[in-house]
Amino acid sequence: MAQKKTAVKTANMKKFDKEQFKADVKDSMKMLYRKDLEDASQQELFQAVSNVIESTIIDNWMDSCKRFEANGSKIVYYLSMEFLIGRLMGNNLLNLGEYDGVREALEEMGLNINVLEDQEPDPALGNGGLGRLAACFLDSLATGGYHAYGCGIRYHYGMFKQKIENGFQKEVPDNWLKHGYPFELKRPEHAHEVYFGGNTRAEYDPNLGKNRYIYENYSSVMAVPYDIPVVGFKNGVVDTLRIWDAEAINDFELASFDRGDYAKAVEQNNLAKTITEVLYPNDNHMSGKELRLKQQYFFVSASVQEALCKHMRQYGTLKNLPEKCAFQMNDTHPTVAVPELMRLLMDTYGMEWDEAWDITTRTCAYTNHTIMQEALEKWPIDLFSRLLPRVYEIIEEINRRFVDEVSRRYPNDYNKLKNLAIVFDGQIRMAYLAIVGGHSVNGVAALHTEILKKDVLRDFYELMPEKFNNKTNGITQRRFLLHGNRLLADWVTDKIGPKWATQLSELSGLKLYVDDAKAQHEFLTIKLKNKERLAAYILEHNGVEIDPYSIYDVQVKRLHEYKRQLLNILHVMYLRNKLLENPNMDFYPRTFIFGAKASAGYKTAKLIIKLINSVADVVNNDPALHNRIKVVFIEDYKVSNGEMIFAAADVSEQISTASKEASGTGNMKFMLNGALTIGTMDGANVEIVQEVGKENAFIFGLSSDEVINFEHHGGYYPNNIFNSDGEIRQVLTQLINGTFSQDTELFRPLYDSLLSNRYGRPDQYFILADFRAYMEAQRKVGEAFRNRNEWAKKALLNVACSGKFSSDRTIEEYVRDIWHLTSVTNNG
Repeated sequence: MAQKKTAVKTANMKKFDKEQFKADVKDSMKMLYRKDLEDASQQELFQAVSNVIESTIIDNWMDSCKRFEANGSKIVYYLSMEFLIGRLMGNNLLNLGEYDGVREALEEMGLNINVLEDQEPDPALGNGGLGRLAACFLDSLATGGYHAYGCGIRYHYGMFKQKIENGFQKEVPDNWLKHGYPFELKRPEHAHEVYFGGNTRAEYDPNLGKNRYIYENYSSVMAVPYDIPVVGFKNGVVDTLRIWDAEAINDFELASFDRGDYAKAVEQNNLAKTITEVLYPNDNHMSGKELRLKQQYFFVSASVQEALCKHMRQYGTLKNLPEKCAFQMNDTHPTVAVPELMRLLMDTYGMEWDEAWDITTRTCAYTNHTIMQEALEKWPIDLFSRLLPRVYEIIEEINRRFVDEVSRRYPNDYNKLKNLAIVFDGQIRMAYLAIVGGHSVNGVAALHTEILKKDVLRDFYELMPEKFNNKTNGITQRRFLLHGNRLLADWVTDKIGPKWATQLSELSGLKLYVDDAKAQHEFLTIKLKNKERLAAYILEHNGVEIDPYSIYDVQVKRLHEYKRQLLNILHVMYLRNKLLENPNMDFYPRTFIFGAKASAGYKTAKLIIKLINSVADVVNNDPALHNRIKVVFIEDYKVSNGEMIFAAADVSEQISTASKEASGTGNMKFMLNGALTIGTMDGANVEIVQEVGKENAFIFGLSSDEVINFEHHGGYYPNNIFNSDGEIRQVLTQLINGTFSQDTELFRPLYDSLLSNRYGRPDQYFILADFRAYMEAQRKVGEAFRNRNEWAKKALLNVACSGKFSSDRTIEEYVRDIWHLTSVTNNG
């Protein structure tokens, strides 16, 4: 809604105009719904209020674009399949600096800002840490005053909305766009056509004096962008998250309709929509694989096309592209950006190979997010060449030239060729393409980067060491403390001032208070209130009553075997056995809280969810346990309930198999909110322990070197542990003896995976190897929690030492070492 005056202040306004805001909301309600406020639903009120907020943001947005253009600011395009941005209404108000003013105005209107915030769906644009990291980075880029576009897909239904029925995960559509989304803006003027299939042929052009490539017999869709503002913190800067939707070139065939062929009439529209319906479609079949590849190429092609058009509008040449543009590929999904940029530079803009390759390799950069070889994306040549024929031709030429270079460097060394070739054994290895086609390869934690250099990508590091660097991940404190834990945020500001919101290292000032009894009491009181809030949420959503005075032991993250939720729940089974054997055992009450989605086709992960819920059913309803253990699985874990969980946690479960977790960011969110880590020396846990001290965490388990040695050389035999340790054997036997399911075969796949895996090494993720050490670490947790003042000191030290783990710091390192951006504010 266009307005002559806006109530929420922009960068150039001095204060919030409460009365104007009220009038704007009333006008917005009339324009949107033809209603007065008293007749409106809470959803309609949310839409009307958000519309007023968005109108102000747009003023800043337009101003930011003008500032960037006037400065000739270099742009980073952050290409990612996921952006898990969370709800925006409250976060936007905080970053505008007007949350409290709007809250008061709404209260005077008889409205509750918390109720309105709960009307906003979590935008279903991501799933796990990859997408949340991307969202944190955009927040930090805007706060730093840097020019950035996040580029992704406008998924209509996300990955799925998780329902738990009879303990099993059920996937249902996440229809987050049902009511429309007030913070997005459709930009059809920037639409681009994206081509699939068909064939190419070379045709000599006498005017150019060279061949040009003709693309024919293809199908195509129109990529239409929707822009979501990314508001910087109190600096007037707004960046853009650009998500692409697919539309048919011809969305309705009247002739087919008139013939009575109604399905044919809308066929093209339905085919187009398929591309943007779901995040990570099940790829256990060929059609799913093809759809994933289509999705990746769709958003990358559209993003790169628009980036080049924008650049040409401003500069009139592409020769300076690397000086004014950066394409950051967030994991391997957007790697097709390398050959697509080559295609456009050569086929559309007429460059020769060498010039196009020089520009491409100086513009593109790659962030690796996985250590596991099986997770490094590969595409079958037959699928890729059929779907993207011209792009495939370019990849083959990139590979041919690179293999020639490798052969000159390592003559007659077939193993080097095998280990380095981009195209090999019928597959295109996308991580290798990203490394060869860019100027930077970064890991996301110090340990992760070292493993890449020494093991997973050793041959590439030997060949081109100058490309490799580390950028330890971070999180935005504005989302996960200032917004997610207002009680603690206000307390921190009262103690050390407000600078921590943009300079998280300021939290070190809290070290002055860690031994102060009054400060410890205040901190524990805040933690208790947050635990009571989460307890109320769990009672409402799970029907389970939990004790806020118990230890909240929390593991919330994507469900994968290497993250070892199975180890966690096996330990709960062990504790149940001990308490039943010895009812008088000295034991501090525990509430074990889980939250996780498993990919729809990942059977083992889904079975672990069922096991967690089956154990919960038994434990929570056993009077013999006297409520000393409770187990809760929080349905549909996402950013909005995650903020509540992080604020309430006492213990942060970061128990991945050492060497498997690239970084993790949940560990940082828990730390920032005063939870103590129980974990392995994996990913960013290593750096967390370096910052806070090993005495303020609970570290256990095999080291990454020990795990890698076992994997390379063997020598680990989980059956030896099963046979020699009666307590562990009892726990595993309960998987198949009816203790937690009348169907004794239900959990046998989990049992077999630990002892006799038919498809690979048993206990692939070393659960039994670490079980005893984990038991001991958990025993120490219970012992430490009894001393409330000492626990408060440890928790406060975790908060005080979390300054390194801000995404602001991470972004400054990307800016300095990879992107070389300039800021339009004094923050940069």
